[in-house]
Amino acid sequence: MALLGKQIARGSVAGQRVVSRPAQVAGRVSRSARLSTVCKLHKICVLPGDGIGPEIMTVAKKALSLAGQKEGEEFQYTDCLIGGAAIDATGKPLPDETLATAKASDAVLLAAIGGYKWDTLPSAQRPERGLLAIRAGLNAFANLRPAIVPRQLADSSPLKRELVEGVDILIVRELVGGIYFGQPRGFGTNDKGERIGYNTDVYSEPEVERIARVAFEAARKRGKRLCSVEKSNVLEVSQLWKEVVIRVGKDYPDVELSHMYIDNAAMQLLRNPKYFDVIVTGNIFGDILSDEASMLAGSLGLLPSASISGAGPGIYEPVHGSAPDIAGQDKANPLAMVLSAAMMCRYDLAIPKVAERLEKAVDAVLDAGLRTGDIYKQGTPNTKLVKCSEMGEALFAHI
Repeated sequence: MALLGKQIARGSVAGQRVVSRPAQVAGRVSRSARLSTVCKLHKICVLPGDGIGPEIMTVAKKALSLAGQKEGEEFQYTDCLIGGAAIDATGKPLPDETLATAKASDAVLLAAIGGYKWDTLPSAQRPERGLLAIRAGLNAFANLRPAIVPRQLADSSPLKRELVEGVDILIVRELVGGIYFGQPRGFGTNDKGERIGYNTDVYSEPEVERIARVAFEAARKRGKRLCSVEKSNVLEVSQLWKEVVIRVGKDYPDVELSHMYIDNAAMQLLRNPKYFDVIVTGNIFGDILSDEASMLAGSLGLLPSASISGAGPGIYEPVHGSAPDIAGQDKANPLAMVLSAAMMCRYDLAIPKVAERLEKAVDAVLDAGLRTGDIYKQGTPNTKLVKCSEMGEALFAHI
């Protein structure tokens, strides 16, 4: 199972150049007896975040380092604060130091943010604001979320095996526009004196065009099918979206373009998920659909994501949240975090052999029947319930 095998490489995104930064000599030979070459150094901004974040990040960093050693690559990690942890330490969900470090890095590895502890804060001060701010600060406008059902876990899906086995979808979500960033926004009162909250869903033609090109390029290197999801029967912003996507599509005659309203798309993801190859959609619709699609595999704990701009460092994070209810209990599933590190190696760092080692290790532990609680199904033959740390040790052994 090459979980990311059908995804596009960073260099193919919207015609952008391959990001292959000059190799920096680490100044020493790796300690690994199997390596005789000097390692290349990759600077990674690490954001463990909140909840289970530090636990899964610990596994991912060690797995990444081990895989790198085998392939003559070295990683320099700089841990920074974001989200609730940053609020507790600095009063801000995204400290200036964190954003500066991220911009100076080759890539950003993010675990999870948020938790019950900070839910009562004003909206502008909550952990999620840190996530939105770093995406905007790095101009990471394209969110790539694969929804793949591993063959070992097809029976763990809430849907029937025949519906989900072989599903391989890539959702391309616009990430720095739309209703999450549109202005004006806030609270006020209407002409009746009633309190209201309001947000603005707005996209410009250039914003739609650049995300559409990312999606068309992705589809061109996969199954050559792209479905654009919007709500153009109701929303003017969606009418503009559809017009621009159709126009961009003329540059990609080899890609079959279809259109679907968001409500129908949500239904078809459950009714006939194999219909989809690549989906392109706006910020809020992409947020909803990607979480829904991730459950085709039975758990949010299996799927990685990449947020990229085509230039500069990207942000790599698992789709799942911080799971504060199990934080610190060694119950978390680290596989999505490890696969996010694999995506980082492919898209930003241009070291696919390291990515392959990580992906094969994930494949091996699933083949061995190891399951954390989120993917464990009691009574399934040849499976074993393991802790986060135990899953990590198994991964390290296979790497």
